[in-house]
Amino acid sequence: MSDQLVRVVTQDGQLRAAAADTTQLVAEICRRQQADLTARVALGRLLTGAALMGCLLKEDQRLALMVEGNGPLGRLMVETDARGSIRGKLQNPVAGLPPREDRFDVAGAIGRAGFLHVIKDLGLKEPYRSMVQLQTSEIGEDLAWYLTHSGQVPSCVAVGVEFDGQGEIAAAGGFLVQALPPGDQEQLAVLEQNLEGLTPTTSLLRQGNSLETILGKVLGGQSFSVQQQNPLIYSCLCSRRQISAMLQGLGEQELKAMIREQGGAEVCCDYCREAYLFSAEELEVLRS
Repeated sequence: MSDQLVRVVTQDGQLRAAAADTTQLVAEICRRQQADLTARVALGRLLTGAALMGCLLKEDQRLALMVEGNGPLGRLMVETDARGSIRGKLQNPVAGLPPREDRFDVAGAIGRAGFLHVIKDLGLKEPYRSMVQLQTSEIGEDLAWYLTHSGQVPSCVAVGVEFDGQGEIAAAGGFLVQALPPGDQEQLAVLEQNLEGLTPTTSLLRQGNSLETILGKVLGGQSFSVQQQNPLIYSCLCSRRQISAMLQGLGEQELKAMIREQGGAEVCCDYCREAYLFSAEELEVLRS
């Protein structure tokens, strides 16, 4: 079954929530990035968070999330759109950190000091950019902090990655819950209490629970209506035409040097690791 996202609104209109199964796309992207286990958890959490936040976009809008800390992973970057197409990359795919208290040390891999950058392409002249300091470097809490304090919408975000006995990704996913205005503080308190004892989404997915069932557990059994249901897919935006334009932008002298010294060019996409080869003749056409 393909990765999916489901977004719902409670019957009383007080809460909206989304749940996502990102197992396949997280596994594929982490494989392409050649990430170690801790890096897979970190990138998988950010990919899932982007998928969840992507359901708040409209039509042709796009969203990019960048986490930049002082840990060994460096910069993590994820992009998505309103249709659920997602890609991501790591600056350094090997964290090289041992587990802490039987948990992957995601916070140590990202770094305790750093920032979450959010870039939204809303179809306007310039993208909307915002930035918040990392609160825990565990990804989910940092995304919730951004949505609550920058977006002014009380939010809870839980994202995770779970492995099988062979170290392969067995499940990845998470959920997002937001209070809609005017907001019932008593209801929110009950919700928070319910979420504290909730089985992790990844475990629920491995048990065969549907996203609707998971959302029922997240919302404490409240009635809801499904507003959106769509597949999530790994998709890279790179193309030979795009790479050609990038090379052409280097200028005549740089291309001439490539032809003379290398007899051509090889450009590798940071996201999908696809290699694009250009012969000396092709570079001559680009510089003319």
